[in-house]
Amino acid sequence: MDTDQLRDIEQIKQLKARYFRCMDTKQWEDFAEVFTRDATLRWGEGEGDVFQGRTEIVERLRHILREAITVHHGYMPEIEITTPGQAHGIWAMSDRIEHPKYRLVGRGHYTETYRIEDDAWRIAATHLTRLTAERSVREAP
Repeated sequence: MDTDQLRDIEQIKQLKARYFRCMDTKQWEDFAEVFTRDATLRWGEGEGDVFQGRTEIVERLRHILREAITVHHGYMPEIEITTPGQAHGIWAMSDRIEHPKYRLVGRGHYTETYRIEDDAWRIAATHLTRLTAERSVREAP
């Protein structure tokens, strides 16, 4: 692996860290910048679990998480530069979502593709697969 590839991998790690931080802190304008304009986000296997395009991704997550406190962790990245300006990665993950109506604690993986757009690495596609998910419904007060 050469110096350019190592630099690119580090930039992708920083990109994913920004993804987690901006989502958890609800910095939606900065969160939007981690995605390509035509990005795809899949977080389940259903048809409604796919968001297409940067704008839809941000607006749907903003709506879904507006009342929630979230904590996401990504670790143990496996990142491969596949061609100049494109890469593939898998991240182990854990998340905790505290919503007034429910609680979710999950563990699994993000499988992603990255692409350089506007001179910066961005997420072009991300697929969240939870291997475990502990869900509980909160009682109404």
